[in-house]
Amino acid sequence: MWLLAGFIALISLLGVGLTLKPGEVPSPLIGKAAPAFSLPQLDYPDLTSSPESMRGKVWLLNVWASWCVACLQEHPVFVDLAKSGLVPIVGLNYKDPRKDALEWLRRHGNPYLLSVSDSQGRVGIDYGVYGVPETFVIDKAGIIRFKYIGPITPEAMRDKLIPLIRELQK
Repeated sequence: MWLLAGFIALISLLGVGLTLKPGEVPSPLIGKAAPAFSLPQLDYPDLTSSPESMRGKVWLLNVWASWCVACLQEHPVFVDLAKSGLVPIVGLNYKDPRKDALEWLRRHGNPYLLSVSDSQGRVGIDYGVYGVPETFVIDKAGIIRFKYIGPITPEAMRDKLIPLIRELQK
């Protein structure tokens, strides 16, 4: 009898879990300073960049990889955003060979002000990355204000990110 009750409870929990949206998992980093890093730039590996270089600006950190199918799905949204000039976008290339990442950007367009290479995935861990793509909105003081998990759709950009970016830029 106890075994049957335990089995029913487990199935119930799994059923509830299937209704949850992984893109809405709250990040413990919201409202906290963006984790510091110093990583080589993708285009210029002898130069490093850090979030400190973006201090005073609202900006996006987009975690992406050339091997990520969903990254290709969201990429045109970032290309369009970059053309608008609304906000700088920094790419965090995640666990990717530099050659593959550069070729992918050459083929699909480069919306990033700059991309840094997190080839070991250590910075991704600091940011609590579950998988790629993920995007963070970071304010002028370097505080993470929003995290979007999964590929950004045009609707999500229009309805969630752009209004937040405009509010933070005031």
